[in-house]
Amino acid sequence: MSGSLSQEIAPHLPYLRRYARALAGTQTSGDAYVRACLQTLVADPSCFEMSSGAKIGLYRLFHVLWNATAVPAPDQDGGVSIFEQTAQQRLASMTPESRQTLLLTTLEGFRPNEAALIVGKSEEEVRELITSAIADIDEQTRTQVLIIEDEPLISMDLADIVDGLGHRVTAVARTASEAIQAAKKEKPGLVLADIQLADGSSGIDAVKSILADFEVPVIFITSFPERLLTGERPEPTFLITKPFDPNTVKAAISQALFFNSTSSIAA
Repeated sequence: MSGSLSQEIAPHLPYLRRYARALAGTQTSGDAYVRACLQTLVADPSCFEMSSGAKIGLYRLFHVLWNATAVPAPDQDGGVSIFEQTAQQRLASMTPESRQTLLLTTLEGFRPNEAALIVGKSEEEVRELITSAIADIDEQTRTQVLIIEDEPLISMDLADIVDGLGHRVTAVARTASEAIQAAKKEKPGLVLADIQLADGSSGIDAVKSILADFEVPVIFITSFPERLLTGERPEPTFLITKPFDPNTVKAAISQALFFNSTSSIAA
């Protein structure tokens, strides 16, 4: 792979890894597919289509491999986790294309016409698949949500999104200590967490403490995604950058509850 091509795709790799983890349900499996994508690119750079830009080309190559290859993930714990089992059961009622297009257009921010290029479908087909995916997921999930956020306007926006999806907000915590106490008072079924909180405390520390007591899906919503997308430690499956699109948050909530996957930041 040439140096120029490497420079073109490098900024997009952390987000492709995020997408692959959300699509596969685990960091281990998602990263295995991304490695296979890069290995293919190194072996044959001519397979990379740049006409629509480096990002679309990278995701399109990833999808070609995703649809054609089963990449075995390294076995870390000797079995399938309860979260993977939950995902497998729920995926039985959803087509892979619906889930792919939902993630591409919300979590990854591609426009429907761009997602159509990536997955090899028409824009109309992509819109239909997104509608189907949202309906399928919402049908299966209803829960209580703890919001960890120190900015009042942002927490209000998040609460409106949660309510609009049919879930219930248990509490809005502005500090790590408030979040820990709120989780102990009423166990949430989902946590939405900022990283930097009002008193200088850390949303990461709050989440680690909560996950030490019980398992719960977590979505980080932060202005500092680079603090978690380093590749140097286990990363959260669901990570949204501020300022956020409400549709991105809706999709992440649906996906997190769909997989019922605990943030790996607790590891």
